[in-house]
Amino acid sequence: MKKNCIYLLSISFLFYGCDFIKQKPIVKLSTDHCSLSIDSKGEIDTLVVTKNRVNYLDNSEPSSLISIRIDSTYYVPEKAIFKNDTLILTYKPSVIAKVKIEEKESHLTFELVSIEPESIVDLVVWGPYFNSIDQIIGETVGVVRGTEFSLGIQSLNLKTLGGYPWNESDRMPPFDIMDQPNPNEMNPKNAPHVLYRVEAAKPTPNGSSLQAYTRNRSKERIVKEFNHDQILVPPYQDGGLKGSKIALFGSPVNKALETIGEIELAEGLPHPLMDGKWIKTNPKVASSYIIMDFKEHEIEKALDITEKAGLEYLYYYGKTFESWGHFELSKTQFPEGRKGLKKMVQKAQKRGIKLGIHTLSNFITINDAYVTPVPDKRLAVVGASKLVRSIDSLETEIEIQAPHFFNQMKNNTLQTVRIGSELIRYESVSKEAPWKLLDCQRGAFGTEKTAYDKGTDIVKLLDHPYKVFLTNADLTIEMSQTLANLYNETGLRQISFDGLEGNRSTGLGTYGESLMPATWYNHLNEYIKKHLVVDASRTTHFFWHIYSRMNWGEPWYAGFRESQTAYRLKNQSYFKRNFMPGMLGWFLMKEQTSIEDMEWLLARSAGFDAGFSFVTSFESISKNGNSESILNLLKTWEQLRLSGAFSKEQKREMQNPEKEFTLMKNTQNKWNLHPVNSSKFIFKPRERQPGEPRDEVYKFENKDSEQIFQFILQAKESDLFDIQMELNGYKKIEIPSTLKKGQNLAYKGGTKAVLYDSNWNALDEISVTLEEIKINPGIHTIRLSCDFDSSTENSAAKLEIRVLEKGQPIND
Repeated sequence: MKKNCIYLLSISFLFYGCDFIKQKPIVKLSTDHCSLSIDSKGEIDTLVVTKNRVNYLDNSEPSSLISIRIDSTYYVPEKAIFKNDTLILTYKPSVIAKVKIEEKESHLTFELVSIEPESIVDLVVWGPYFNSIDQIIGETVGVVRGTEFSLGIQSLNLKTLGGYPWNESDRMPPFDIMDQPNPNEMNPKNAPHVLYRVEAAKPTPNGSSLQAYTRNRSKERIVKEFNHDQILVPPYQDGGLKGSKIALFGSPVNKALETIGEIELAEGLPHPLMDGKWIKTNPKVASSYIIMDFKEHEIEKALDITEKAGLEYLYYYGKTFESWGHFELSKTQFPEGRKGLKKMVQKAQKRGIKLGIHTLSNFITINDAYVTPVPDKRLAVVGASKLVRSIDSLETEIEIQAPHFFNQMKNNTLQTVRIGSELIRYESVSKEAPWKLLDCQRGAFGTEKTAYDKGTDIVKLLDHPYKVFLTNADLTIEMSQTLANLYNETGLRQISFDGLEGNRSTGLGTYGESLMPATWYNHLNEYIKKHLVVDASRTTHFFWHIYSRMNWGEPWYAGFRESQTAYRLKNQSYFKRNFMPGMLGWFLMKEQTSIEDMEWLLARSAGFDAGFSFVTSFESISKNGNSESILNLLKTWEQLRLSGAFSKEQKREMQNPEKEFTLMKNTQNKWNLHPVNSSKFIFKPRERQPGEPRDEVYKFENKDSEQIFQFILQAKESDLFDIQMELNGYKKIEIPSTLKKGQNLAYKGGTKAVLYDSNWNALDEISVTLEEIKINPGIHTIRLSCDFDSSTENSAAKLEIRVLEKGQPIND
């Protein structure tokens, strides 16, 4: 590429008798793969690929390089001139902006170096830059991809937000725009809520757009946030509009991610590594990991479990801290404090395992020193008023000038105000003037009761349903640095910023969500940055550079197959379009977890090439009779997945949550992947006519060659007795045993079935009436009957028939 290839072109071209004169370019900018021209009105005129000269600009909409907003009205430049490396833009309300431009091999940078008068400008917007690319739109990362070419925008500092000011709170719209019929409706009422946002890229009727903006935060504002109609946003000194900066790039599709890496290094953006390799290109970033609660003296036992599962990450999830805020380690879990935690990290490292811990970002518990006995003035507030009259230390009705920050009860869990250094809880606000806080509890959370004069400020503290307080921007920064010090001192290598949305308490919206992890990352030492895993339940355009992966999906509500399954799987397409590794979220291994459930999960993991967190405990491991088999299966499947052993066709099949699979060794001692035709039936007690058979007939299919008939029979909520099965109308299978509530009977061949308790511990072997039960290819029937010792609503016999299909070789 030729350096300094900025060309001044004539803008005075006159056509006699023409009513319209197309503006001529005044500057042309080039990178290795594309060129961009800007006309005399500050609009992008062309966006051309160097290789084939295709112009990807969508000319149906103007794409001003930078527009401004004043008093809710947007203005585009009226005039642009170019001098040296700076574009000078003039706007109608007598505003002049100067944008410094730099050409680099991989990208272009644009920086707002001055804007006058700045005080009247609400915000500046880069774009939207409308283009015709519409095949893959990465709304978070800010990259759009076609069949051959990609375009991208990157915010180059925290205050330059990827996105557009669709919401005054600077919170980007939380819905999946790819599912919506109208790409221009940015706050649809009935769109399902998701944890990711519409940000730096979005679809348009003719393709897509790229956009970013910076807000002038020098003035106090009131916005809607945290389910409050009014939250007071204080001024924030971040240098103002000056310094707002973006990078634009165009590249072949297969070079897009590589180009972002080059931009990170060239522009000083975060560029974290894993084993010395950029996290965005290291496949190990999608590794599964163990989550456990354990004490300091139990570390070796927890490492043993991690090793058996063949995993390299052990994540502590329990009572990590005495309180959230100052992040002092729990004395019961870590008696030696940080010194003990560092020893645990070192023990893990000797065994090739990295340790991590869980945080809840900027949540501050009521027992933390930021709250008690003297509350920190930097606790986030909803708003403030003043005392109408003086009060003593025992007053339980407090009269205030205005009620609107205090009577918003949708998200008012702790119902707490601060006057001076005292916290006070209140029951409600009077319905009419005089406005009073009623039934006040003075000296809340161990603070000191005090008398106050008329006119004293009273502030309503912002809280969260977890019964915690939150932070303003300065306190967010301090907590982030405290947390980074913990990592620097102990050598921890994995973190999850759970509850990251709490940082919107800063009043900065998405900016606030990025502020905590960015401050934390910048405060880490270089040794930690060279091997680091950072995840969260959400990300932002800027946080994308720090964040390793999003791993969300909570396991507490149902089993492996049911807990938020649709949402977990839907996330995978979002990850792919935003250059993020696949992750399936958290899965809880209970005492009752079966091998079949485990292989269902592992097949989904292989199908989407997505890791997961395996949440377990010493108790579950010890009580579950399948524990050794489950850990061995996890090790085998994970090794095969990370080595790329599964074919594209196999992965596509395993993405279907209705299908099941199992691994079996073949004659060459290699692995085969067998689809499993799993048919599940529920037999329930019901009223029958006199003489009516008490059985039910079910159908299932064998799509492969002759094989052993396999089944699992479970007693749900009551005992089962007089159990009989009949295969294909003539082969009787009598079970001479009673199944107690919760027990399982599994038959996989031979003359014996195995009786298990509810935790899959083998109790006995039960003889069946046939030496070996085999089925031919085709449709079969099974007739089941049994009696129940009780007929509760949930009493049932659950029968699962598992028929293997032909095995497919795995290239391990």
